[in-house]
Amino acid sequence: MAKKTQKTHKGIAKVCKVRPGGTVKIGTPGSRHNTGKKNAAANRKSRAGSLLTKADYNRLKDLI
Repeated sequence: MAKKTQKTHKGIAKVCKVRPGGTVKIGTPGSRHNTGKKNAAANRKSRAGSLLTKADYNRLKDLI
């Protein structure tokens, strides 16, 4: 019988990208949809993503 493994969490897989060094890049929350009603400054600021912190990585590493 095959070993049971945890499936990838598809919601996290859509917003995170694992970089070659092992760090995880994540986008700004609130920038995926309904951006027409947000002002231009908010949309510009949301383009700059950030890296997942060590604490968040430890919490989410099983899901990625």
